[in-house]
Amino acid sequence: MNIIIKRIFKGPDYTIGKLSIDGKYFCDTLEDTVRKPGVKIPGKTAIPAGKYKIKLTESLRFGKLMPRLMDVPGFTGVLIHSGNTAEDTEGCILVGKNRVKGKVLDSRETFQKLFTMLWVVSLGGESLEVEIN
Repeated sequence: MNIIIKRIFKGPDYTIGKLSIDGKYFCDTLEDTVRKPGVKIPGKTAIPAGKYKIKLTESLRFGKLMPRLMDVPGFTGVLIHSGNTAEDTEGCILVGKNRVKGKVLDSRETFQKLFTMLWVVSLGGESLEVEIN
C-alpha cells in the first residue's frame, strides 16, 4: 500500500493536503502550520515532510488502536485521526473532506474507512508507511 500526502495549501494557521492510496485520491488532510526547518511551536506545528512507517498501536488518549507515525524527528505520539480544525490536532494528521475553508468534514467516517484499509493490509503482513511532501 503506497500512501502519499501532498500538502497543497500551507497557511498561517493550518495546512491542507490530499491523501492518495496507490495513486488514487482517497481524502483530504488537515495539519498544523508548516514552519521553517528547526522552528517548532508545540501543538501548533506540522511534522516535517518525509517518509514514515505507520504502526497500529494502542492510543492512551483515544483508548483504541490508532495509526501512529514512527520516528518523526522532534515529535512523539503523531497519529492519524478524526477531527475538523487545526484546534483538533497537536501535530497529528486529520482526515476528511475539505469542503469548508480551514476544515475537514466527514472526518469520523473517513477515518474509519482508512483505518479499516490499514488494518486489513497489516493483517496480511505488509508494512505500512506514508510519504508526506
